[in-house]
Formats: sequence, structure tokens, C-alpha cells
Amino acid sequence: MKNELFSFLAEAKKQTYANKNIKKSPSSRLGSFDYEYSNGKLTYHDTYFGGTKFIGEEVVYNSENSPVWGMNYYGVTLNENLTEDVLDNALRPALMKVGEDDTIPVRGPKEFVNNEYRYTFEVNGDLDCFDGIETIYYNNEKIYVLKCHGGIIK
Repeated sequence: MKNELFSFLAEAKKQTYANKNIKKSPSSRLGSFDYEYSNGKLTYHDTYFGGTKFIGEEVVYNSENSPVWGMNYYGVTLNENLTEDVLDNALRPALMKVGEDDTIPVRGPKEFVNNEYRYTFEVNGDLDCFDGIETIYYNNEKIYVLKCHGGIIK
């Protein structure tokens, strides 16, 4: 299951928020933004609230619709002059690199540089139980940080 989950998460993330061409799913809760992806065996659901300060949750369900894995996250843009669109343009390319290094596929790679933006992701643990911190720098100024944690659900 772990190898299957690893591959599925990388695939699902590239087919949801990280991919700017993917449309959102219908809102599952008042005020939420949602994405969903399924490969027939597993289903991934990401729901979040907010824009430049946001909170969210991702859950993977098995074919019996039982939750098997999940992650909670909270992110904040540190520079009040940055819009959600600017942040998306800095974050999404990094998240599309998920699964391309040895980092567990819960956010992006350890590091990704895109013009004057530098993305980093430090994570402790594995898919069973982890916590991590994601940071974006613009010309070496920290402009965004996200904290996440999660793991297997039983």
C-alpha cells in the first residue's frame, strides 16, 4: 500500500491545485475551495479556506470510501502586498515537481528555484506520520510559509 500511496499522492497533487489548468470541484463546505482526483482505486480530496492566509486538509480514500491517509496545513503570505495570484504563480510550479526527488510526496521537492523565487520544503518522518514546513523566498526575502502534518488513518 505504501508504494501505491506514494505514487498516487504525486499523481493526485499534479492533477489538482498544483496544476493551474485544473478546475476546482464543487465546494464541500461553506466557503471552501475543493479539488478531487481518483484513479479508480484511490480518491484524493483537498479542501481549503482562505487565500493569502489559508487552512486546509487533504484526505485519501480507498475503494470502500474509507479514509486511509490525511494531512492538515496552514499557510500564510508574509508580505501583505502580495496577492493570491502572485503566490499561486510562485507555488504551483514548485508543487508540480512533487515526487521528483526523494522527499515524500506531501508538498513539493526539497528545493526549487524559479526565476527570483526559491521554494524549500523540509519534512520529518514518512507517509505514516510526518510534519513539514514549506517556505518561499523572493530575492532572499521570506514571503510565505506553510506548516503541515499528517499520516496514515486507521
